[in-house]
Amino acid sequence: MHFVYIIRSEHQPDRIYKGATQDLTSRLAKHNAGEVAHTKNGRPWEYAFYAAFETKRQAYEFERYLKTASGIAFLRKRLITVNTR
Repeated sequence: MHFVYIIRSEHQPDRIYKGATQDLTSRLAKHNAGEVAHTKNGRPWEYAFYAAFETKRQAYEFERYLKTASGIAFLRKRLITVNTR
């Protein structure tokens, strides 16, 4: 099983990160341990959303979509609430 996830900073709720993994538990632990450069600041992180996919390709295609302008609009409207300033 492959997952696409969105994490949110507990201290900066408007700050999110989108990614893909096979192991949700260890991936969140790496984010919170500061082992991921893009999320080193903003710790601690918590899951705001995740979805399971049967194949790695499906997961990475959805992750790539969420990083486009259309995907960002979709996630803000349908998946999570993001506070914008």
